[in-house]
Amino acid sequence: MSFYDVLHRRRDTRGEFTGAPIPDDVLRRVLSAAHAAPSVGLTQPWDFVLVRDEGTRLAFRDHVAAEREVFAAELTGERAEVFSRVKVEGIMESTLGVAVTYDPERGSPAVLGRHAIADAGLYSVCLAIQNLWLAATEEGLGLGWVSFYREEVLSGLLGLPEGVRPVAWLCLGPVTELPDAPDLERHGWRNRVPLEAVLHQERYTQRSSR
Repeated sequence: MSFYDVLHRRRDTRGEFTGAPIPDDVLRRVLSAAHAAPSVGLTQPWDFVLVRDEGTRLAFRDHVAAEREVFAAELTGERAEVFSRVKVEGIMESTLGVAVTYDPERGSPAVLGRHAIADAGLYSVCLAIQNLWLAATEEGLGLGWVSFYREEVLSGLLGLPEGVRPVAWLCLGPVTELPDAPDLERHGWRNRVPLEAVLHQERYTQRSSR
């Protein structure tokens, strides 16, 4: 695929995982792509925890299921009905979990470029995740970002040291397909907006609705 094909084929994968193994060389390439991301002050403040253990994954899946119920309880009517059809994770179906963390002390105390924007290091971790996602797509793998969790619970499961934050649990592995449209569009939760709806010239243009 061309670079632009990869950008547009990328999907947040949930139910398409096969569970098949990922060849070691492919996994290495994908993780190397993530590690090649730009970072504030060249701190590379990320770590990647590869989770294959079934017990850890089951415990995380159960926690995510409980958080799904918390969110579902806030919904009513049509929103509740639509959400009931949305799958939010592929923790057990995927080949492995990749937990990506952020260490704000990496490169401290003088982090070049972070003195005025405290979150610049966190942005760097997100760039690494995007690199990983695009590389996975190029390799024919699916990736799903799980966000239904409490940081302290995932930190405990992974044994993270104090101060290191879990930014993402990524479900990674071969898939039967990458759907043509995102799940949330297919289920009617939300549709993409065109570029023109978010494009401004010179100054921010106030909009009457979001």
